[in-house]
Amino acid sequence: MKRMFDFLAALLAILLLGPVLLLIALLVRIIMGRPVFFRQQRPGLYGKSFYICKFRTMSFACGEDGLLLPDRKRITKLGAFMRKWSLDELPQLFNILKGEMSLVGPRPLLVEYLPLYTPYQARRHEVKPGITGWAQVNGRNALNWDARFKLDVWYVEHQSFNLDMKIIFLTIWKILKREGINQPGQATMEEFKGDK
Repeated sequence: MKRMFDFLAALLAILLLGPVLLLIALLVRIIMGRPVFFRQQRPGLYGKSFYICKFRTMSFACGEDGLLLPDRKRITKLGAFMRKWSLDELPQLFNILKGEMSLVGPRPLLVEYLPLYTPYQARRHEVKPGITGWAQVNGRNALNWDARFKLDVWYVEHQSFNLDMKIIFLTIWKILKREGINQPGQATMEEFKGDK
């Protein structure tokens, strides 16, 4: 039932938001150039890797040493706007159609983090990753890692259709209020280094 709902909801959203997707793609191409999309390997269900797709929000600006500048210095004005309204996440609707993601589930993190998880933290991979999740509506990127993992595992243990509907509606509310987009002083989530 969840897979059928995810597929139909993602398909409907793509059809309804088609003009918005095309407009954003065009703006990214004009303002930031190629590539329009940011693709990165992420762990999905049971840790199996897939390529997540987002609209690109950062430039490729480098420092004098030739290395990329910190994220906060590379986010463009268009990118900041997209992140504020979560528009950069819209291409993940295609990940849902492919069966790699769900509308609701723990957010897919970096593949490099897999060896760092405790068995408890790794339980987040017992379900498909989602565009939004229980952690996102309870603090989003403003959460520390411990709180985020606890919320992810809580979702795994309590998932239901009603809970998913609640999370979807809360997500819309959080986006409108623009809460928890970034951690203080960070443009993106701080790096996870495992439990110390």
